[in-house]
Amino acid sequence: MQTQKHIAISPRLSSRPVFGVPERVQTGLVALLLALCMWLIAPAPSLAQTLPDFSALVESVGPSVVNIRTTEKVRAPRGNGSPEFDEDMLEFFKRFGMPIPNQPQNPRRAPAPRSPQPDGESQQRGVGSGFILNADGFVMTNAHVIEGADEVFVTLTDKREFKARVIGADKRTDVAIVKIEANGLPSVRLGDVSRLKVGEWVIAIGSPFGLENTVTAGIVSAKARDTGDFLPFIQTDVAINPGNSGGPLINMRGEVVGINSQIYSRSGGFMGISFAIPIDEATRVSDQLRSSGRVIRGRIGVQIDQVTKEVAESIGLGKPSGALVRSVESGGPADKAGVEPGDIITKFDGRAIDKAGDLPRIVGSVKPGTKSTVQVFRRGSSRELGVTVVELESDRAAAQSERGGAKAPPVVSLLGLAVSDLNEAQRRELKVKSGVKVETAEGVAARAGIREGDVILSIDNTEIGSSKQFESVVAKLDKDKPVTALIKRGDWVNYIVIRPAR
Repeated sequence: MQTQKHIAISPRLSSRPVFGVPERVQTGLVALLLALCMWLIAPAPSLAQTLPDFSALVESVGPSVVNIRTTEKVRAPRGNGSPEFDEDMLEFFKRFGMPIPNQPQNPRRAPAPRSPQPDGESQQRGVGSGFILNADGFVMTNAHVIEGADEVFVTLTDKREFKARVIGADKRTDVAIVKIEANGLPSVRLGDVSRLKVGEWVIAIGSPFGLENTVTAGIVSAKARDTGDFLPFIQTDVAINPGNSGGPLINMRGEVVGINSQIYSRSGGFMGISFAIPIDEATRVSDQLRSSGRVIRGRIGVQIDQVTKEVAESIGLGKPSGALVRSVESGGPADKAGVEPGDIITKFDGRAIDKAGDLPRIVGSVKPGTKSTVQVFRRGSSRELGVTVVELESDRAAAQSERGGAKAPPVVSLLGLAVSDLNEAQRRELKVKSGVKVETAEGVAARAGIREGDVILSIDNTEIGSSKQFESVVAKLDKDKPVTALIKRGDWVNYIVIRPAR
Protein backbone atom coordinates (compact mmCIF):
# COMPACT_ATOMS: atom_id res chain seq x y z
CA MET A 1 0.00 0.00 0.00
CA GLN A 2 1.41 3.30 -1.11
CA THR A 3 2.05 5.82 1.60
CA GLN A 4 0.66 9.37 0.95
CA LYS A 5 2.97 12.21 1.77
CA HIS A 6 1.62 15.42 3.29
CA ILE A 7 3.46 18.61 2.37
CA ALA A 8 2.94 21.67 4.61
CA ILE A 9 2.93 24.95 2.73
CA SER A 10 4.34 27.76 4.83
CA PRO A 11 3.23 31.36 4.19
CA ARG A 12 6.84 32.39 4.59
CA LEU A 13 9.17 32.45 1.66
CA SER A 14 11.93 29.93 1.47
CA SER A 15 14.86 30.85 3.59
CA ARG A 16 17.11 29.99 0.74
CA PRO A 17 18.20 32.98 -1.38
CA VAL A 18 16.79 33.11 -4.88
CA PHE A 19 19.40 34.16 -7.41
CA GLY A 20 21.48 35.23 -4.52
CA VAL A 21 18.87 37.78 -3.24
CA PRO A 22 18.45 37.75 0.56
CA GLU A 23 15.07 36.90 2.10
CA ARG A 24 14.45 40.43 3.47
CA VAL A 25 14.95 42.01 0.07
CA GLN A 26 12.68 39.42 -1.56
CA THR A 27 9.88 40.35 0.88
CA GLY A 28 10.20 44.05 0.06
CA LEU A 29 10.11 43.40 -3.68
CA VAL A 30 6.95 41.32 -3.40
CA ALA A 31 5.22 44.02 -1.33
CA LEU A 32 6.20 46.65 -3.87
CA LEU A 33 4.90 44.46 -6.71
CA LEU A 34 1.58 43.94 -4.94
CA ALA A 35 1.18 47.71 -4.34
CA LEU A 36 1.91 48.43 -7.99
CA CYS A 37 -0.71 45.93 -9.11
CA MET A 38 -3.29 47.45 -6.77
CA TRP A 39 -2.59 50.96 -8.13
CA LEU A 40 -2.90 49.76 -11.73
CA ILE A 41 -6.25 48.08 -11.25
CA ALA A 42 -7.73 50.86 -9.05
CA PRO A 43 -10.18 53.24 -10.85
CA ALA A 44 -8.73 56.63 -11.77
CA PRO A 45 -10.08 59.51 -9.65
CA SER A 46 -12.63 61.68 -11.41
CA LEU A 47 -11.45 65.19 -12.35
CA ALA A 48 -14.80 66.55 -11.15
CA GLN A 49 -13.97 65.40 -7.61
CA THR A 50 -10.93 67.68 -7.53
CA LEU A 51 -12.83 70.87 -8.48
CA PRO A 52 -15.52 72.72 -6.47
CA ASP A 53 -19.16 72.05 -7.28
CA PHE A 54 -21.20 75.28 -7.10
CA SER A 55 -24.59 73.76 -7.89
CA ALA A 56 -25.74 73.60 -4.26
CA LEU A 57 -24.75 77.23 -3.70
CA VAL A 58 -26.66 78.36 -6.78
CA GLU A 59 -29.78 76.44 -5.72
CA SER A 60 -29.56 77.97 -2.24
CA VAL A 61 -28.71 81.60 -3.05
CA GLY A 62 -30.08 81.94 -6.60
CA PRO A 63 -33.73 82.63 -5.60
CA SER A 64 -32.56 85.61 -3.49
CA VAL A 65 -30.90 87.34 -6.47
CA VAL A 66 -33.07 89.75 -8.45
CA ASN A 67 -32.99 91.61 -11.73
CA ILE A 68 -33.38 95.38 -11.53
CA ARG A 69 -34.46 97.53 -14.44
CA THR A 70 -35.07 101.27 -14.34
CA THR A 71 -36.64 103.99 -16.39
CA GLU A 72 -34.16 106.78 -16.88
CA LYS A 73 -34.89 110.13 -15.28
CA VAL A 74 -33.75 112.12 -18.31
CA ARG A 75 -34.08 111.06 -21.90
CA ALA A 76 -31.50 112.81 -24.05
CA PRO A 77 -32.94 114.13 -27.32
CA ARG A 78 -31.92 112.14 -30.37
CA GLY A 79 -32.04 112.87 -34.04
CA ASN A 80 -28.48 114.18 -34.45
CA GLY A 81 -27.26 111.17 -36.38
CA SER A 82 -25.83 109.38 -33.36
CA PRO A 83 -26.35 105.61 -33.15
CA GLU A 84 -28.72 104.24 -30.53
CA PHE A 85 -27.43 101.87 -27.86
CA ASP A 86 -29.31 99.36 -25.78
CA GLU A 87 -29.68 99.89 -22.06
CA ASP A 88 -26.85 97.53 -21.13
CA MET A 89 -24.22 99.38 -23.14
CA LEU A 90 -25.45 102.79 -21.98
CA GLU A 91 -25.20 101.61 -18.35
CA PHE A 92 -21.69 100.39 -19.10
CA PHE A 93 -20.57 103.71 -20.65
CA LYS A 94 -22.08 105.69 -17.78
CA ARG A 95 -20.65 103.52 -15.00
CA PHE A 96 -17.06 103.48 -16.20
CA GLY A 97 -16.85 107.05 -17.43
CA MET A 98 -16.41 106.15 -21.07
CA PRO A 99 -17.54 108.57 -23.81
CA ILE A 100 -20.51 107.39 -25.85
CA PRO A 101 -19.30 106.89 -29.43
CA ASN A 102 -20.22 109.61 -31.94
CA GLN A 103 -21.48 111.89 -29.18
CA PRO A 104 -19.85 115.37 -29.04
CA GLN A 105 -18.03 115.76 -25.72
CA ASN A 106 -17.63 119.57 -25.64
CA PRO A 107 -19.94 120.96 -28.30
CA ARG A 108 -19.62 124.68 -28.96
CA ARG A 109 -23.23 124.84 -29.99
CA ALA A 110 -25.79 122.65 -28.30
CA PRO A 111 -28.48 121.10 -30.50
CA ALA A 112 -31.89 122.68 -30.46
CA PRO A 113 -34.42 121.19 -28.05
CA ARG A 114 -37.06 119.25 -29.86
CA SER A 115 -40.69 118.82 -29.00
CA PRO A 116 -41.69 115.35 -27.84
CA GLN A 117 -43.35 112.94 -30.20
CA PRO A 118 -47.05 112.29 -29.65
CA ASP A 119 -46.20 109.06 -27.89
CA GLY A 120 -43.39 110.76 -25.91
CA GLU A 121 -43.75 108.31 -22.99
CA SER A 122 -41.12 105.84 -24.22
CA GLN A 123 -37.99 105.99 -22.09
CA GLN A 124 -34.54 104.59 -22.17
CA ARG A 125 -33.93 101.95 -19.48
CA GLY A 126 -31.01 100.68 -17.43
CA VAL A 127 -30.43 97.20 -16.03
CA GLY A 128 -28.65 95.75 -13.04
CA SER A 129 -28.82 93.18 -10.27
CA GLY A 130 -29.53 93.05 -6.57
CA PHE A 131 -30.25 90.66 -3.71
CA ILE A 132 -32.94 90.37 -1.07
CA LEU A 133 -31.78 91.25 2.44
CA ASN A 134 -34.81 90.02 4.34
CA ALA A 135 -38.20 88.41 3.79
CA ASP A 136 -39.99 91.79 4.01
CA GLY A 137 -38.64 92.99 0.67
CA PHE A 138 -35.56 95.14 1.30
CA VAL A 139 -33.19 94.78 -1.65
CA MET A 140 -29.54 95.87 -1.80
CA THR A 141 -27.91 96.99 -5.04
CA ASN A 142 -25.45 99.57 -6.39
CA ALA A 143 -26.27 103.27 -6.25
CA HIS A 144 -25.25 103.67 -9.89
CA VAL A 145 -27.84 101.05 -10.92
CA ILE A 146 -30.74 103.26 -9.78
CA GLU A 147 -29.08 106.65 -10.26
CA GLY A 148 -31.32 109.02 -12.23
CA ALA A 149 -34.16 106.50 -12.29
CA ASP A 150 -37.73 107.63 -12.62
CA GLU A 151 -39.04 104.16 -11.77
CA VAL A 152 -37.37 101.02 -10.45
CA PHE A 153 -38.67 97.51 -11.14
CA VAL A 154 -37.50 94.34 -9.39
CA THR A 155 -38.00 90.93 -11.01
CA LEU A 156 -37.69 87.73 -8.97
CA THR A 157 -36.52 84.36 -10.26
CA ASP A 158 -40.15 83.16 -10.28
CA LYS A 159 -40.87 85.97 -12.82
CA ARG A 160 -42.90 88.10 -10.41
CA GLU A 161 -42.20 91.79 -10.95
CA PHE A 162 -42.62 94.59 -8.41
CA LYS A 163 -42.34 98.36 -8.63
CA ALA A 164 -39.76 99.29 -6.00
CA ARG A 165 -39.47 102.30 -3.74
CA VAL A 166 -36.01 103.80 -3.32
CA ILE A 167 -35.15 103.93 0.39
CA GLY A 168 -31.79 105.62 -0.09
CA ALA A 169 -28.58 105.62 -2.08
CA ASP A 170 -25.01 106.58 -1.22
CA LYS A 171 -22.85 107.53 -4.21
CA ARG A 172 -19.61 107.59 -2.23
CA THR A 173 -19.82 103.86 -1.46
CA ASP A 174 -22.10 102.98 -4.40
CA VAL A 175 -24.65 101.27 -2.13
CA ALA A 176 -28.43 101.61 -2.46
CA ILE A 177 -31.50 100.10 -0.79
CA VAL A 178 -34.89 99.68 -2.48
CA LYS A 179 -38.09 98.19 -1.06
CA ILE A 180 -40.71 96.02 -2.72
CA GLU A 181 -44.10 95.27 -1.19
CA ALA A 182 -43.92 91.53 -0.66
CA ASN A 183 -43.57 89.08 2.22
CA GLY A 184 -42.04 85.66 2.71
CA LEU A 185 -39.27 86.30 0.21
CA PRO A 186 -36.09 84.19 0.07
CA SER A 187 -33.21 86.19 1.56
CA VAL A 188 -29.43 85.90 1.64
CA ARG A 189 -27.10 85.18 4.54
CA LEU A 190 -24.34 87.72 5.11
CA GLY A 191 -20.79 86.51 5.63
CA ASP A 192 -17.79 87.66 7.66
CA VAL A 193 -15.37 89.49 5.36
CA SER A 194 -12.56 89.14 7.90
CA ARG A 195 -12.63 85.36 7.30
CA LEU A 196 -12.33 85.78 3.54
CA LYS A 197 -8.93 84.64 2.26
CA VAL A 198 -7.01 85.46 -0.89
CA GLY A 199 -7.22 82.43 -3.19
CA GLU A 200 -10.63 81.39 -1.86
CA TRP A 201 -13.28 80.35 -4.38
CA VAL A 202 -16.20 82.77 -4.84
CA ILE A 203 -19.11 83.03 -7.29
CA ALA A 204 -21.20 85.89 -8.66
CA ILE A 205 -24.86 85.73 -9.65
CA GLY A 206 -26.41 88.51 -11.68
CA SER A 207 -27.92 89.64 -14.97
CA PRO A 208 -25.06 90.48 -17.36
CA PHE A 209 -26.51 91.99 -20.53
CA GLY A 210 -29.96 91.18 -19.16
CA LEU A 211 -29.31 87.42 -18.95
CA GLU A 212 -30.97 86.73 -15.62
CA ASN A 213 -29.43 84.51 -12.93
CA THR A 214 -26.13 84.01 -14.70
CA VAL A 215 -23.45 82.36 -12.54
CA THR A 216 -19.71 83.02 -12.87
CA ALA A 217 -16.91 81.80 -10.62
CA GLY A 218 -13.33 82.64 -9.69
CA ILE A 219 -11.10 83.32 -6.74
CA VAL A 220 -10.37 86.24 -4.44
CA SER A 221 -7.37 87.98 -6.00
CA ALA A 222 -6.73 90.56 -3.27
CA LYS A 223 -8.37 92.24 -0.28
CA ALA A 224 -8.50 95.86 0.88
CA ARG A 225 -7.69 97.14 -2.60
CA ASP A 226 -7.70 100.94 -2.53
CA THR A 227 -9.71 102.29 -5.47
CA GLY A 228 -11.83 104.83 -3.60
CA ASP A 229 -11.84 107.08 -0.52
CA PHE A 230 -14.31 105.12 1.56
CA LEU A 231 -14.03 101.51 0.38
CA PRO A 232 -11.30 98.85 0.59
CA PHE A 233 -12.52 96.72 -2.32
CA ILE A 234 -12.36 92.94 -2.71
CA GLN A 235 -10.57 92.14 -5.96
CA THR A 236 -11.53 88.93 -7.81
CA ASP A 237 -11.13 87.33 -11.22
CA VAL A 238 -14.84 86.52 -11.41
CA ALA A 239 -16.31 87.55 -14.78
CA ILE A 240 -18.35 90.73 -14.26
CA ASN A 241 -20.09 92.52 -17.14
CA PRO A 242 -22.72 95.28 -17.57
CA GLY A 243 -25.83 94.13 -15.73
CA ASN A 244 -23.89 92.28 -13.00
CA SER A 245 -23.64 95.51 -11.01
CA GLY A 246 -25.37 95.20 -7.65
CA GLY A 247 -25.36 91.41 -7.59
CA PRO A 248 -23.87 89.36 -4.74
CA LEU A 249 -20.38 87.89 -4.40
CA ILE A 250 -20.81 84.58 -2.58
CA ASN A 251 -18.34 82.38 -0.69
CA MET A 252 -18.36 78.58 -0.57
CA ARG A 253 -20.54 78.66 2.56
CA GLY A 254 -23.33 80.32 0.61
CA GLU A 255 -22.83 83.68 2.32
CA VAL A 256 -22.75 87.07 0.62
CA VAL A 257 -19.36 88.69 1.18
CA GLY A 258 -19.58 91.55 -1.30
CA ILE A 259 -21.53 93.54 -3.90
CA ASN A 260 -20.14 93.31 -7.43
CA SER A 261 -19.53 96.90 -8.45
CA GLN A 262 -16.67 97.64 -10.84
CA ILE A 263 -14.23 96.18 -13.34
CA TYR A 264 -10.80 97.26 -14.53
CA SER A 265 -10.57 97.34 -18.29
CA ARG A 266 -8.54 98.93 -21.06
CA SER A 267 -10.69 97.49 -23.80
CA GLY A 268 -14.17 98.11 -22.42
CA GLY A 269 -14.74 94.41 -21.72
CA PHE A 270 -13.94 92.09 -18.83
CA MET A 271 -10.17 91.57 -18.53
CA GLY A 272 -9.92 89.33 -15.47
CA ILE A 273 -10.09 91.99 -12.76
CA SER A 274 -13.28 92.91 -10.95
CA PHE A 275 -14.05 94.63 -7.67
CA ALA A 276 -16.70 94.05 -5.02
CA ILE A 277 -17.81 96.21 -2.10
CA PRO A 278 -17.16 94.35 1.18
CA ILE A 279 -20.50 93.40 2.68
CA ASP A 280 -19.57 94.67 6.16
CA GLU A 281 -18.97 98.15 4.72
CA ALA A 282 -22.18 97.93 2.69
CA THR A 283 -24.18 96.83 5.74
CA ARG A 284 -23.05 99.87 7.75
CA VAL A 285 -24.21 102.10 4.91
CA SER A 286 -27.51 100.25 4.43
CA ASP A 287 -28.36 100.49 8.12
CA GLN A 288 -28.14 104.30 7.90
CA LEU A 289 -30.08 104.38 4.64
CA ARG A 290 -32.89 102.34 6.15
CA SER A 291 -33.04 104.44 9.32
CA SER A 292 -32.67 107.94 7.86
CA GLY A 293 -32.47 107.66 4.07
CA ARG A 294 -28.93 109.04 3.97
CA VAL A 295 -25.43 108.41 5.27
CA ILE A 296 -23.81 110.75 7.77
CA ARG A 297 -20.00 110.82 7.81
CA GLY A 298 -17.37 112.69 9.74
CA ARG A 299 -14.56 114.87 8.43
CA ILE A 300 -11.66 116.87 9.89
CA GLY A 301 -10.71 119.06 6.92
CA VAL A 302 -7.37 117.84 5.55
CA GLN A 303 -6.04 116.93 2.11
CA ILE A 304 -3.81 113.86 2.37
CA ASP A 305 -1.40 111.73 0.37
CA GLN A 306 0.60 108.51 0.72
CA VAL A 307 3.88 108.43 2.65
CA THR A 308 6.64 107.10 0.41
CA LYS A 309 9.55 104.99 1.58
CA GLU A 310 12.01 107.77 0.81
CA VAL A 311 10.05 110.31 2.84
CA ALA A 312 9.62 107.94 5.76
CA GLU A 313 13.36 107.24 5.90
CA SER A 314 14.36 110.87 5.48
CA ILE A 315 12.20 112.18 8.36
CA GLY A 316 12.90 109.29 10.73
CA LEU A 317 9.43 107.75 10.60
CA GLY A 318 10.89 104.31 9.95
CA LYS A 319 8.34 102.57 7.73
CA PRO A 320 6.13 104.19 5.07
CA SER A 321 2.83 104.37 6.96
CA GLY A 322 0.32 107.03 7.92
CA ALA A 323 -1.26 109.84 5.91
CA LEU A 324 0.79 112.83 4.79
CA VAL A 325 -1.12 116.10 5.32
CA ARG A 326 -0.80 118.14 2.13
CA SER A 327 -3.07 120.98 3.19
CA VAL A 328 -5.34 121.96 6.06
CA GLU A 329 -8.71 123.62 5.57
CA SER A 330 -8.63 127.08 7.08
CA GLY A 331 -10.87 127.21 10.14
CA GLY A 332 -11.65 123.49 9.86
CA PRO A 333 -11.50 120.96 12.69
CA ALA A 334 -7.90 119.92 11.98
CA ASP A 335 -6.80 123.56 11.77
CA LYS A 336 -8.41 124.31 15.12
CA ALA A 337 -6.75 121.22 16.60
CA GLY A 338 -3.29 122.37 15.51
CA VAL A 339 -2.66 119.96 12.62
CA GLU A 340 -0.13 121.45 10.18
CA PRO A 341 0.76 120.76 6.53
CA GLY A 342 3.62 118.27 6.48
CA ASP A 343 2.36 116.35 9.52
CA ILE A 344 2.03 112.58 9.22
CA ILE A 345 -1.20 111.33 10.80
CA THR A 346 -0.30 107.93 12.26
CA LYS A 347 -3.30 107.19 14.48
CA PHE A 348 -6.89 108.32 14.88
CA ASP A 349 -8.75 107.46 18.08
CA GLY A 350 -6.04 104.89 18.78
CA ARG A 351 -6.50 103.13 15.43
CA ALA A 352 -3.37 102.86 13.32
CA ILE A 353 -3.29 104.54 9.92
CA ASP A 354 -1.29 102.11 7.79
CA LYS A 355 -1.97 103.90 4.51
CA ALA A 356 -3.55 107.19 3.51
CA GLY A 357 -6.83 105.56 2.47
CA ASP A 358 -7.45 104.36 6.02
CA LEU A 359 -7.91 107.90 7.37
CA PRO A 360 -11.08 108.97 5.48
CA ARG A 361 -12.67 105.58 6.19
CA ILE A 362 -11.96 105.77 9.92
CA VAL A 363 -12.91 109.44 10.26
CA GLY A 364 -15.98 108.90 8.08
CA SER A 365 -17.28 106.28 10.49
CA VAL A 366 -17.10 108.69 13.44
CA LYS A 367 -20.31 110.46 14.43
CA PRO A 368 -20.12 114.22 13.82
CA GLY A 369 -19.64 116.15 17.05
CA THR A 370 -17.42 113.47 18.56
CA LYS A 371 -14.22 114.65 20.25
CA SER A 372 -11.42 112.43 18.97
CA THR A 373 -7.67 112.12 19.32
CA VAL A 374 -5.35 112.36 16.35
CA GLN A 375 -1.70 111.35 16.60
CA VAL A 376 0.71 113.16 14.28
CA PHE A 377 4.41 112.71 13.56
CA ARG A 378 6.09 116.12 13.27
CA ARG A 379 9.80 116.96 13.07
CA GLY A 380 11.02 113.68 14.45
CA SER A 381 8.54 113.11 17.28
CA SER A 382 4.90 112.13 17.80
CA ARG A 383 2.25 114.18 19.55
CA GLU A 384 -1.47 113.83 20.22
CA LEU A 385 -4.00 116.51 19.37
CA GLY A 386 -7.69 116.79 20.21
CA VAL A 387 -10.06 117.30 17.26
CA THR A 388 -13.83 117.59 17.03
CA VAL A 389 -15.22 115.76 13.99
CA VAL A 390 -17.77 117.62 11.86
CA GLU A 391 -20.23 116.31 9.27
CA LEU A 392 -19.06 115.68 5.74
CA GLU A 393 -21.29 117.56 3.32
CA SER A 394 -23.49 115.56 1.00
CA ASP A 395 -22.61 114.93 -2.64
CA ARG A 396 -25.20 117.45 -3.79
CA ALA A 397 -23.94 120.14 -1.43
CA ALA A 398 -20.36 119.46 -2.47
CA ALA A 399 -21.28 119.84 -6.14
CA GLN A 400 -23.08 123.09 -5.42
CA SER A 401 -20.06 124.33 -3.46
CA GLU A 402 -17.78 123.64 -6.40
CA ARG A 403 -20.11 125.73 -8.57
CA GLY A 404 -19.82 128.70 -6.25
CA GLY A 405 -21.38 127.78 -2.95
CA ALA A 406 -25.00 128.34 -4.00
CA LYS A 407 -27.59 126.25 -2.23
CA ALA A 408 -29.57 123.76 -4.30
CA PRO A 409 -32.94 125.28 -5.24
CA PRO A 410 -36.05 123.35 -4.28
CA VAL A 411 -37.59 121.10 -6.93
CA VAL A 412 -41.00 122.30 -8.10
CA SER A 413 -43.16 119.25 -7.61
CA LEU A 414 -45.70 119.99 -10.32
CA LEU A 415 -43.27 120.09 -13.26
CA GLY A 416 -40.25 118.44 -11.68
CA LEU A 417 -38.09 121.51 -12.30
CA ALA A 418 -35.68 123.47 -10.12
CA VAL A 419 -34.47 126.82 -11.50
CA SER A 420 -32.12 129.63 -10.55
CA ASP A 421 -31.90 133.31 -11.47
CA LEU A 422 -29.62 134.60 -14.22
CA ASN A 423 -27.21 137.36 -13.35
CA GLU A 424 -26.47 140.25 -15.70
CA ALA A 425 -23.32 138.64 -17.09
CA GLN A 426 -25.19 135.44 -17.90
CA ARG A 427 -27.96 137.37 -19.65
CA ARG A 428 -25.39 139.14 -21.82
CA GLU A 429 -23.64 135.88 -22.62
CA LEU A 430 -26.91 134.12 -23.49
CA LYS A 431 -28.29 137.21 -25.28
CA VAL A 432 -31.58 137.17 -23.37
CA LYS A 433 -33.44 139.88 -21.50
CA SER A 434 -35.04 137.53 -18.99
CA GLY A 435 -35.38 133.86 -18.14
CA VAL A 436 -34.31 131.34 -15.52
CA LYS A 437 -31.74 128.55 -15.70
CA VAL A 438 -32.78 124.92 -15.20
CA GLU A 439 -30.77 123.34 -12.37
CA THR A 440 -32.72 120.07 -12.15
CA ALA A 441 -35.17 118.38 -14.53
CA GLU A 442 -37.15 115.38 -13.31
CA GLY A 443 -40.37 113.56 -14.02
CA VAL A 444 -42.67 115.07 -16.66
CA ALA A 445 -40.23 117.86 -17.55
CA ALA A 446 -37.42 115.37 -18.15
CA ARG A 447 -39.69 113.17 -20.26
CA ALA A 448 -40.61 116.18 -22.34
CA GLY A 449 -36.94 116.76 -23.14
CA ILE A 450 -35.95 119.61 -20.80
CA ARG A 451 -32.39 119.29 -19.55
CA GLU A 452 -30.16 120.84 -16.91
CA GLY A 453 -28.64 124.04 -18.28
CA ASP A 454 -31.63 125.01 -20.43
CA VAL A 455 -33.03 128.53 -20.05
CA ILE A 456 -36.79 128.88 -19.61
CA LEU A 457 -37.95 132.11 -21.26
CA SER A 458 -41.70 131.73 -20.79
CA ILE A 459 -44.38 129.43 -19.41
CA ASP A 460 -47.74 129.34 -21.23
CA ASN A 461 -46.90 132.69 -22.92
CA THR A 462 -45.99 134.34 -19.61
CA GLU A 463 -42.47 135.79 -19.71
CA ILE A 464 -40.34 134.53 -16.81
CA GLY A 465 -37.95 137.03 -15.26
CA SER A 466 -36.98 135.37 -11.98
CA SER A 467 -37.20 132.13 -10.04
CA LYS A 468 -39.83 133.62 -7.74
CA GLN A 469 -42.00 134.54 -10.72
CA PHE A 470 -41.47 131.04 -12.12
CA GLU A 471 -42.72 129.47 -8.88
CA SER A 472 -45.70 131.82 -8.81
CA VAL A 473 -46.69 131.01 -12.40
CA VAL A 474 -46.27 127.26 -11.94
CA ALA A 475 -48.32 127.29 -8.74
CA LYS A 476 -51.31 128.63 -10.69
CA LEU A 477 -51.14 126.04 -13.49
CA ASP A 478 -53.80 123.40 -14.01
CA LYS A 479 -51.98 120.18 -13.19
CA ASP A 480 -54.22 118.20 -15.54
CA LYS A 481 -53.43 120.25 -18.64
CA PRO A 482 -50.29 120.35 -20.84
CA VAL A 483 -47.91 123.25 -20.25
CA THR A 484 -45.99 125.01 -23.03
CA ALA A 485 -42.50 126.24 -22.20
CA LEU A 486 -40.26 128.36 -24.42
CA ILE A 487 -36.72 126.97 -23.99
CA LYS A 488 -33.36 128.35 -25.07
CA ARG A 489 -30.52 125.87 -25.47
CA GLY A 490 -27.27 127.18 -26.87
CA ASP A 491 -28.16 129.38 -29.85
CA TRP A 492 -31.50 127.67 -30.45
CA VAL A 493 -34.98 128.39 -29.12
CA ASN A 494 -37.95 126.02 -29.24
CA TYR A 495 -41.29 125.33 -27.60
CA ILE A 496 -41.61 122.19 -25.50
CA VAL A 497 -44.93 120.80 -24.34
CA ILE A 498 -44.84 119.34 -20.85
CA ARG A 499 -47.63 116.81 -20.49
CA PRO A 500 -49.11 115.95 -17.07
CA ALA A 501 -48.27 112.62 -15.48
CA ARG A 502 -50.76 109.87 -16.25
